[in-house]
Amino acid sequence: MNPIELKSVLQSGLLSFPLTDFDKELNFNPGPYAERLEWLMPYGASALFAAGGTGEFFSLEPEEFSQVIRTAIQTCKGRMPIIAGAGGGTTLAIKYAQEAERQGAQGVLLLPHYLTEASQEGLVAHVQAVCRSVKFGVIVYNRGACRLTPQSLLKLADSCPNLVGFKDGIGDIESMVAIRQTLGDRYAYLGGLPTAEVFAGAYKAMGVPVYSSAVFNFIPRTAIEFYNAHAKGDTATTNRLIRDFFLPYIELRNRGQGYAVSIVKAGATIVGHGAGPVRPPLSELKPEEMEQLAALIKPLGPQ
Repeated sequence: MNPIELKSVLQSGLLSFPLTDFDKELNFNPGPYAERLEWLMPYGASALFAAGGTGEFFSLEPEEFSQVIRTAIQTCKGRMPIIAGAGGGTTLAIKYAQEAERQGAQGVLLLPHYLTEASQEGLVAHVQAVCRSVKFGVIVYNRGACRLTPQSLLKLADSCPNLVGFKDGIGDIESMVAIRQTLGDRYAYLGGLPTAEVFAGAYKAMGVPVYSSAVFNFIPRTAIEFYNAHAKGDTATTNRLIRDFFLPYIELRNRGQGYAVSIVKAGATIVGHGAGPVRPPLSELKPEEMEQLAALIKPLGPQ
């Protein structure tokens, strides 16, 4: 898949980040991971991001990363595009991106670099270095320490033809409007805030109709129902699901630091598709929180 084809895929429908399966000793568990992908593929997401944020990329060491991407490619080949995560310092991000390309991924999501603040010049140089190290398409994740301005994205548009996607995980409306108006259709734009469904309507109004769904990992039928309603302008359905599920879900998610991933793994366990524990420094939901999450999921029906 060339970068232009990847851009088209990114604009065509719901995206999601599969959980990464770990066993009781916190080792990557490839068998259940492949089964997870087999379960999720028929629901109709346009692409899956292997070893992304919800997939605990930040806790994977390089050999595990290779195993995750290899398993995803072998499982989904010919049926579902796989976009790999990549991140860390520039040299490490390049190695992740090149390994993903070597394994046969269709593109890479460049996650924020590690720890330190950076100037716009430094961020541009970082993204340029990763883009120039590979031939396939790259999506940059605007989040955390990586906050690109419209002017920086213009420089990257000119210098990196394979940079085809911009995912926003910040939620600065002024910045997002400026980026969308300045760059036009140069990039595929993706909503990337945690529990993106709640922000989907606002992002669509800004010219960003596509987003990635974390809850697709445990309520895929409902996630697709919401996305289809969102795409058709069916506000009765989206408002009902936001009121009855997503707002109380967010209230539960916000009770613990790092719960944006932990609550998704908890949901997968509740619906019978457990992915094992989260790795430290993340922590599990408390028993009473698990019960509350189960009570939220139950009215949604079989998935």
